[in-house]
Formats: sequence, structure tokens, C-alpha cells
Amino acid sequence: MMGEGRKMGRGKIEIKMIENTTNRQVTYSKRRGGLFKKAKELTVLCDAQVCLLMVSSTNKFSEYSSPSTNTKDIFERYQQATRTDIWEEHYNKMQKELAQLKDTNTRLHREISQRMGDDLDDLDIKQLRDLEQDIEDSLTTVRARKEKQITSQTETFKKKVKSSEIQHHMLLQRLQNEVEGRFYGYVNGAANEYGSLMDLAGNEAAHQPYNFRVQPGQPNLQTGGYDFHELRLS
Repeated sequence: MMGEGRKMGRGKIEIKMIENTTNRQVTYSKRRGGLFKKAKELTVLCDAQVCLLMVSSTNKFSEYSSPSTNTKDIFERYQQATRTDIWEEHYNKMQKELAQLKDTNTRLHREISQRMGDDLDDLDIKQLRDLEQDIEDSLTTVRARKEKQITSQTETFKKKVKSSEIQHHMLLQRLQNEVEGRFYGYVNGAANEYGSLMDLAGNEAAHQPYNFRVQPGQPNLQTGGYDFHELRLS
């Protein structure tokens, strides 16, 4: 195996890190399996409580504990035997972080209260001016955002109104075309059935179609809309 050399004859094995990554991982896997096997044999043969913790160079964690114990119990027995607290440093660090978080929380609550106009007695002139400037800057940002929202909504409503006007105009034109076509057919049909139309002087009227147009009614101020369309003879 690369990384392990042997001198000729009777000599010591040279131990050093295996440079090749693949060979190093293969060696680690094999040696780890051998250690776990030895730990299990030691547990059975000697009724020992064994705990193995291993972390590879790729941060892969492996552990083994005897069936009669667990990792937590082993740590507690280790602390009792050595009279050390392996969690004390971690506990002190967590307590320090907790104190910092409490201070930050208190400071933020105080700043929020001051922005609401409370807890101002302990502030001097400079602090009051700084607070006033911060509030004005915040108001400027809020107003700018509000104006942007209003402008966007206004443009959207304008587009909707324009679209509604176009559809309204198209419907009016369509209705006018349909009404003109129906009355044109009615007049021609009546002339063909009852003979030629005569005017008051007895002269035969010209066979010309009557023209009609649709005129929108006046706005209804009470309902806010429009009355029915009026049919006018052109």
C-alpha cells in the first residue's frame, strides 16, 4: 500500500500520510473496520465497555459503543474519572452569547420605543437630533415607496379604463350595424310584399333603405351609469 514502506529483511514499517486520496480513503475504511472488529471482540471477551469515535478527513463520522453502554454514559464516566467538565467551556460560551442576545434585544426594544415617542428622558440634545434625523429619513423612504405604489396603481387603472372604453366603442358599433341591417331588411321586405310605397302626392316613393343610427342616452346621474341607447332615424 502506498505510504507504507518496508525495509529489506527485518526492519520497521515506515508510517506516514498516504498522499493519494483514493488509497488514503481505502486504507481508512479497512483500518476502521478492523478497529471496530477488535472493539467488539474486546467487549465480548473481557466484558468491557468500549466506545470508539472516528472522523475521517472528509468529515464522515463513525462511532461504536458496547451494547451495555452508550456514548453519553462513557463521557460522564470519563468526567468522573478525570474530574473534569468537558462541557464547561461550551456552557460558558453559550452563556456569553445569551447575554449578548439579551443586550441586543433590550437595545432594539428601547430604540423602537423611542421611535414611538417614549423613553426620551435619558437622551441628550445630540441623541434627540440623531433620532429626529433617523425618523425623517425613514419617512422619506416610506413616502417614496408610497408614491411609487400609487403611481403604479394609477397606471394600471388607466389601462383598464382605456380597455373598457375600447370595448364599449366596439359594442356600440356592433349594435349599430346590427340594428341598421335589421331595419334595412324590414323595409325592403314590406315594400316587396305590399307593393311600391307611395308618397302623399300619389307618386311612387323611391325604393331606398331608411338609415338608422344608435345614439347613446344621456348619463344617469342617480345610478352613475348610462340609460338605454336611443334609436334615431337618420
